[in-house]
Parts: sequence; structure tokens; C-alpha cells
Amino acid sequence: MELRHLRTFRAVARTLNFTRAAAELNYAQSSVTEQIQALESELAAKLFDRTNRKLSLTPAGERLVEYADQMLLLAQEARTAVEDNAQEPGGQLTVGGLETLCAYRLPAVLARYRRLYPRVQVTLREGGRGELYEWVRRGEVDVALTFGQAPQDKLMASESLATDRLMVVTPIGHRLSSYAQVGGPDLRGESFLATPQGCGFREMLDTLICTLGPDAPVIDTQVASMAALCQCVSVGMGCALLPEIAVAGSAARGEVAAVPVTGSASETDVTMTWLRRAELRPSVPAFLATARSTFEDLIPERAA
Repeated sequence: MELRHLRTFRAVARTLNFTRAAAELNYAQSSVTEQIQALESELAAKLFDRTNRKLSLTPAGERLVEYADQMLLLAQEARTAVEDNAQEPGGQLTVGGLETLCAYRLPAVLARYRRLYPRVQVTLREGGRGELYEWVRRGEVDVALTFGQAPQDKLMASESLATDRLMVVTPIGHRLSSYAQVGGPDLRGESFLATPQGCGFREMLDTLICTLGPDAPVIDTQVASMAALCQCVSVGMGCALLPEIAVAGSAARGEVAAVPVTGSASETDVTMTWLRRAELRPSVPAFLATARSTFEDLIPERAA
């Protein structure tokens, strides 16, 4: 079984689309088709059903996914171990993060890491919270940065790098914009914009709503992008709950107002998560150490 065939299979299994998988891998679509056909021929098993113009995994394909993840991860670990010879980190490292952390926190970490370990080729991958944890489990992402607590998983390790204050973001001139801080009763009946279910930011708002009971605001609009969400707030569509770093720029430019939240849901962790076995590769513990020191410099008063 060729590793490139397994890598292509995994991309198709994840996207369930030959065109998207080809674009992700920088292959011609015909090459992706040929590799999948070669793998099916070698295994004497059909891996995908191509019916009703929809692609789905067969039972054999579903079984192969886990093995493909493990084989590709082991191959990467073996290659890196040989290249590094347990000395200066080298090889490849894939870092994942939420949109806001990719924009406002990870650049400083990656810049320092590149200066310290120039032999490591780093890839930054943005995704949703659930996606990032799944990518870590599958070995597609070495380290992921998210908001909130990581799920309990014996294969993964995690730690809090820092905490970030949660802010109620309002249009300029809104009744809450002049408050020094806001609590439950202040939010009663307010219209809130929110990211879709499954997003870390939505979890924060849902947690706040659960703690407020009858004082909870009303979610009446969902917006997928952080940038779009801030723009919707700025034009008066409603309020939003976001970490301070997500709105600091917009608030500084006078586009929105940002007011700290009081109570038990007033802050969130910035969490770093990685696969425990990945610690065997020198590039991973080197990144973990770099992230810790960088966050201490970025926000020393709230660093973990």
C-alpha cells in the first residue's frame, strides 16, 4: 500500500468530494481518481459508493479510515525521527486554530518558532472547534489552539495557555455601550447575534444563557464569520458575545463598543491540544514550549 494512495484516500474520505480533495492535495482530479482505483484494486474492495451523484464511504472504506490515519501518522513520525536524530527539530509541523486565534495570537507564536527552529516546515490550518479536535485525533494537525476546555480523550493532552475576557459587543450608541460592565439583568430581552451550533463562540453564549435564566438574551440571527458578525453588530443588527481579542480592533476603530461581562461566564480559556504520541517528535514539544513562552509575553497578567 503506497502512502500517497492512503493520503489521497483520507482526503477524499474527509471531503467526500473528488474535486475538493484534488484541490487540497494539489493534484489533478484524474490523478485522485486513478489513485483511489489503484487502492481499491490492491485491496480488492470498493471503498466509495458513487450513487445518486453523492459520494459515501462503504463499510470497507469506513474501516480503512482509522488504519490510514494511524499508518500516515506513524510514517510521519518515523520520517521525522530519522531526520531529526533527536537533535534540532526538523521536518513538518501542522498547527491548527480557530479563526480569531489564527489572526491575533498564532502569528506571534509561529514567528518566534520559525526563528528558533528554522528547519521545521510549518503549516497553519484554520478550522472550527470540533474540526480541530478531530484533526488532532487523526494526526492531521499536530497542535490545535481553541477557546474553552478540550474534550476528555486518553489519546490527547491539553493545557490552558491563558484566559481571555468575554465582552458583550454592541453597536455604537446602544444603551449598554456606556456601561463599565454588564451582568445578567442588563441583558434581559436583548437581541443577540451568534455563530452556528458547534462553534466555540456559540458555546460561550449558550453557557452564559444557561446561567442567566429569565435574564437571558434572545438569539435571533446566526452568522458564520467573525468578521461578518462584527460588521452586523456595527450596523445595529444586535449584540454579540466574543472574546476580547476578537473585537479589540473593531472597538479601537470605533466601529463597535465592547463591554466586559461579569459573573461566572466572564472569561474563557485559550487551550492548546495535541496528540500524546506526537510528543515523541522533537518539533512538537518545541512548539508547545514556544507557545507557552509567547503567550506569557503577549498577556502576562492572564497567562496560565
